[in-house]
Amino acid sequence: MDSAAGGTTITEEMAEKAESYDLLTLGVEEEYLLVDAVEPRAVEAVEEVFAEIPEDLRDVVQHELQRTQIEVASPPQLELPEMAAALRRLRHELSGAAQRAGTRLVAAGVSPAAGPNARIVDNPRYRMMRERFGDLSPGQGMCGTHVHVSIPDGETGVQILNHLRPWLPIFQAATANSPLHGGHDTGYASWRSVMWERWPTVGPAPYLESFEQYETLISDLQASGAMLDEGMLYWYARLSARYPTIEIRMGDVTPTVDDVLLLAALARALVATLLNEVRDGVPAPNVPHPLLMAAHWRAAHDGLEGDNIDMATREPRPAWRLLRQLFDYVRPELQRHGDLDRATVLMDRLRTRGTGAARQRAILAQRGSVADVVDWLARATRGDED
Repeated sequence: MDSAAGGTTITEEMAEKAESYDLLTLGVEEEYLLVDAVEPRAVEAVEEVFAEIPEDLRDVVQHELQRTQIEVASPPQLELPEMAAALRRLRHELSGAAQRAGTRLVAAGVSPAAGPNARIVDNPRYRMMRERFGDLSPGQGMCGTHVHVSIPDGETGVQILNHLRPWLPIFQAATANSPLHGGHDTGYASWRSVMWERWPTVGPAPYLESFEQYETLISDLQASGAMLDEGMLYWYARLSARYPTIEIRMGDVTPTVDDVLLLAALARALVATLLNEVRDGVPAPNVPHPLLMAAHWRAAHDGLEGDNIDMATREPRPAWRLLRQLFDYVRPELQRHGDLDRATVLMDRLRTRGTGAARQRAILAQRGSVADVVDWLARATRGDED
């Protein structure tokens, strides 16, 4: 739900290169479910899996709220191939640890199968959250993807947040990976998004005038009781409380590394593009909050397979076309960061395969079994389906 992204600090060599070429670094967090080795139901096995994790990875693997979940935070990277290698290794090693513990690692926004509500991890902060907010996380765990992109300072970061607001629904649509819950199709591409919105601070960031206003809002929200600390600011994009980054955090965890790499590449290119606009004094569009909420609802409902709202015209358009529009908009920064060729391939793969939600539904339609969907998710998470 809120973790220390980035795992380890940026190396001196990476920092020098980033500064020399004015490039932005990346960090990725992913949350996973633990499911039974045979049945598709989630299981409370996080401590057993932790015991099997290789020693050199323990500083980048973390508990999540519920005992059916586990989270990784990649070391920050400058090069996309290094990020790919880091994420593939983390998924492979955690899948192996899960197997040794008698369970499976699954990258899905929510558990597709029915099962009892999972207990929370025995952690003082999580106990306080449960006492304050009650049963806002029923079920077997909600799992997301968070992408961190470096920024120069908080004031600039707040202005980038303003510019980001119209683009985030299409990121949400592209990461949709939770259509099944409780053993049936919910009718939504991202059921996790629907469940997640019950928390009081979830939603698009408001239009902000300054970093001072951002900090004041955090203080006011804590005083109101709507959150315990800054880590519970669950806006779809926020400033990291621990690192000099913007954190884009509204997406489901995606089934394959390919999917999350595309998200990361586009996120960095978009933040870099918007950073240029902030430096050039381009004003951010103040999109009405209700319209943003409508676009995020469409993203959760339709994924990429339906429509979303073009914020320039305020009319519905095919979501895939809006993603392509985003790609074209950030193309110069994809090129400058060395990501254009790889991102082009990943876009083509996403267009061919569909989102995780579309793939889950296709398997359910072909085979008629939620267990088959979970089997596929476990293979995709491990890296057998990239």
